[in-house]
Order: sequence, then structure tokens, then C-alpha cells
Amino acid sequence: MTAHPLPAPGSGSPSGPGPLARLRDVAITHEGEDAATPARVSFDVAPGEVVLVLGPSGSGKSTLALAFNGLIPHAVPATLDGSVVIAGLDTAASSVARLSRHVGMVFQDPDAQLVTGTLLDEVAFGPENLRLPVGDVLARAEASLRRVGLWERRSENPDRLSGGGRQRLAIACALAMGSRLMVLDEPTANLDPRGIDEVYEALAEVAGDPERAIVLIEHNLDAAVALVTRVVVLGADGVVLVDGPTDAVLRGDAERLATLGVWLPTSTLAALRLRGAGYAFDPLPLTPDELRAALEAQPAPDAGSALGADSSTPGPSPESAGAAIEVRDLTLRRGKRPVLHDVTVDIPRGSFVAVVGANGAGKTTLVQAMAGVLPSPKGTVRVGGHDIARLDERTRAERVGFVFQNPEHQFITASVFEEIAHGLRRTAASEEEVRERATALLERFGLAERAHVHPFLLSGGQKRRLSVGTALVAGAGVLALDEPTFGQDRARAEELLSLLRDLHDDGTTIIVVTHDMQLVADHAERVVVMADGRILADAPTAEVFADPDLIGRAGLRMPPLARALHGVARHPHLAEATRVSDLPGTPVGARAGVRSRTDGIPS
Repeated sequence: MTAHPLPAPGSGSPSGPGPLARLRDVAITHEGEDAATPARVSFDVAPGEVVLVLGPSGSGKSTLALAFNGLIPHAVPATLDGSVVIAGLDTAASSVARLSRHVGMVFQDPDAQLVTGTLLDEVAFGPENLRLPVGDVLARAEASLRRVGLWERRSENPDRLSGGGRQRLAIACALAMGSRLMVLDEPTANLDPRGIDEVYEALAEVAGDPERAIVLIEHNLDAAVALVTRVVVLGADGVVLVDGPTDAVLRGDAERLATLGVWLPTSTLAALRLRGAGYAFDPLPLTPDELRAALEAQPAPDAGSALGADSSTPGPSPESAGAAIEVRDLTLRRGKRPVLHDVTVDIPRGSFVAVVGANGAGKTTLVQAMAGVLPSPKGTVRVGGHDIARLDERTRAERVGFVFQNPEHQFITASVFEEIAHGLRRTAASEEEVRERATALLERFGLAERAHVHPFLLSGGQKRRLSVGTALVAGAGVLALDEPTFGQDRARAEELLSLLRDLHDDGTTIIVVTHDMQLVADHAERVVVMADGRILADAPTAEVFADPDLIGRAGLRMPPLARALHGVARHPHLAEATRVSDLPGTPVGARAGVRSRTDGIPS
């Protein structure tokens, strides 16, 4: 990608020594809540640092991000105890507008900060409000759009971008402000591998400026680890557990973090498991290259040369099962733009299918058409033999449960309990049964203590779990999910995926739209690969991953573990593994509390 200069730091930012951000005993209590999350956080952010904030879902990471630019306490109804000082300004005493000169924000949901009609106007909006000269505004906007690969689309409406494209646009907006501190909440959650590369190239240039700093909340540690200089870990109670250099935390405290259930690089998780089979790793690897090099430097141990007990690849559904969903010659447009082109595909009944492809490939559109969320021409989509275009809304929901990429899009009540209860009441269940089954499901998803809370006040990971629960309560035979692990910590993601496997084992057809190729390798039986609104492949998972050229044509990447183990000459028996559970050794933390069945969930 061609390099373009990023905007210089804002003229109002101090250039002297000292931290860009100073947090002291920060505790944030949302309106209507008794407990603070985070509960007690203190750390500084110095120029030149890239600080990664890790922690379980609900520990307060995203809430903490909102305190950096004053949205808490000035815009979000919450009480801020302690102090947050940015570039010498106390956020409690400074307006959000004034703080925006010093802090560039990129939110978890990019739609929350996009307001204008073209990409160029969107990126220029912030600098214009700083009253910069027109030439400076345009220069900043162009440099920032080029940096995230969107300059050629500058005259388009942001609504025309995919979810990942809108996230890149939000990052461009933050870059254009020229702030010395950039705070990013899950900046790559919606991006394909190419988009992730573009984002981290842009962030690398920001990180290379000794006057700037980055605070990053990120679950994709495989992408982030090369950039991060320091890691701050919050515990489930919202208190800082660990704060130190990247190597000291991610290598030195890996086992502790795995037990806590936060994300670690895939190669680190693999090495922790392999240690249980007698392999030696000192230090622990953080990248596929490091894992491969460490393996090639040591002989295979006497024990553990076989693959792990869970190494069997998910098998195909019985041929006699038939199709849960049939799509025939489906063409869809958004406005005048074609999104799907004559798509024909079957989803076998009882299968676990992943739909993958680059941003804009048509994945979400296809699955939304399958679920009836998007209207399709009559006769093009059939669910259980019925034309979905002819089914009423309630009947569609009873046949296909759909979980949106943004959980807020499906919340309709004022409490977590009522979200679940609403779906159960539509099944004509008695109030006693509604109460029992809703309580059981909330306990299963770790939401029982949040039953009285408004859904919009949940953390990102908690919202995701609730959205899955609302889709499950009607007992649909097909469950379709758009990026199901978005916003989840590792423990909750594994619990959710374990639940999906249990539902699948009990006969539910599972369809997952995802960019996470490791998730695909770990759980899917079959993969539908899409590009430019067409299907490139529809085949068993093992066949898809056996064709690297296909993965490349789709704009995707092989799973991190497969990349690490490909061609490991000294341990050829490991080269077959695409899942961490394929490896010999001991399962890695965070799974002791995962229940194995779908107790209390209607079937």
C-alpha cells in the first residue's frame, strides 16, 4: 500500500514530557447499577506506547474507553470516581469537544459515529469543527482515507460500505483529527484479513510517531501482538491484575491469563497445550513463525506424538438428512448495486456450516435472505420445504433463528429477563414455565445477575450472549449467526461455541458468518466460500483448507495454527492439525466451567 503522511498532532496538544493519559483509581458505575465496572484502574499512557487492554467480558474495557474522551461522565449516564487526565486536562472538568483535540476515538460499532453523506465529508467533519483552513482539512482527509484504502471511494455514501469498510472509515476519521492519543475499541472485529492488514499498517505508522500513543482493546491478538508494547489486564471484578511489557505479560503470565479466560495468540495457546505432551517452549511463542521455529529446534518427545483426543475433523451430516435450506438462483440488490448473483446452494439439515469471504462478498446478505430478514424473490429460498417469502414473521422465526452482527438491532424490551421472556411467551408457554426457562437460559449464558438490567447497558460480550439467547428461545430448527464471537472474551466465546456444538449434536442446523478462520477450522463441518456475491466453493472443511489457492482467491487466510504448522519437517504428525484441540497435550484453561449440555434451553 502506498504510504501517505498522516496529519501532524493537533496544535493544542502539549509537546513536553509526561504521560498523555493518567488514570488514578478509576471506577465507573452505570446509572441504575450498584457495582462499578471497571472498579479500580490506575495506569499511565506515555508517548510512543501501544497499550493493549485485556480482560474478561464485563470487566469494563469498553466502558473505560469511553472515559478517555469524556463521554463518561458527560454523555453516558454513569458516575466516574477517581480521575482521568488527558494531556493535562481533567476529563470530568473538560468538554468532550475540547478533549476531542487530544483523543481520537474508534468505537466497537462504527455506525455509532458516522453522520454524513460521503466518505470525504465524514473524514473532513472533525477537522472542519476544529476550524482548520480548508487546505489542511482536505489534506488530512485525503491522507487518512488513503491510509485505510478508501480514497477511491471518497464520493460514496458510508452506507454503501460493508461493516468492515465502515470500521476503516471510522479509523480514518480518528486519524484525521491529528490527536496525540488514539483509543480503539475492537477496531478489526468486522474486518477481513486484507482490511486487518490495512488497519494495522495505519496503526503502525501512528505507533511509529514518538509523540503519539495508542490504547487498544482487541481480541484478535494474532494481528495485534506485533504492534503492542505493553499489556494491562483487568480481572472479572474490573481491577488491574497485570500491567507490564508485552513479552512479560503474554509470555510470562500466559497460563494465568488462559485460566482467566482472556484471549491469547493462537500460537501461545497451542504451545501451552503442547507443553502437556512434553514439548519445551522457552520462551512461549506469540506468532506462527515463532511456534514453527521452536518446534523445528527440538525433537519430538517420547510421549505425545499422536494427535489429541479431540482431533477428529467434524464429519459431514448424513446424506439422507436432506436440506434444511435450499437457495436457487437468488439475485439481490441493495439499491442499484447487485450484491448476490444467481446464488444456488443447499444447507444440509443438521449440519454446521460456515459462510466465509472478504468484506462485501455477500455473506451476511445471503444468510439474512435464508432467515427471511431480507426479503427474497418468491421461489428462491425454501426452509424445510416452504417458500420463506410466503411465511409470516412468526412462522419464519420458529423455523430460523437469526443473530445479528450488532446485538442491539434485535433488542425490544427494557430488561434482560424480558428479552428472553418475550420470545417464550410467543410460544404460548405458561408464566411459570416462562420464568423457569428464562432463568435457566440466563444462568447458562452468565447473565442471571444482569436479569434486571436494560440490554443496552450490557457489555459488548454480554449483549452478544443475550442476542443468541433470544434467537434460541423459539426452538427453531435452524440457527444463523453473524460473527457470533464478536465482543466475547475467550472463555465466553468457547462457552458459546460449545453451546452451538451441543445444539448441533441435538439436531439444530447451525450457520455461522465469520472472518475467524480458526473458528471455522475448530467447529464447521462444511464451508461456503464467497467472493463478489458468488459462491467460489461449497465443500467439507478439510477440502477447503486443503486448497490454499482457493483461500487466497477469496481474500482470506489459512487459520493461524495451520499457518504455524504447515511444513513442520521435524514433527510431520503435527502438520495435520488445524485446531488447537487436534494437538497432543493438556486442554488450556478457561473451560472448567463450561457445561456440556443445553440444560434449560427450549428444543
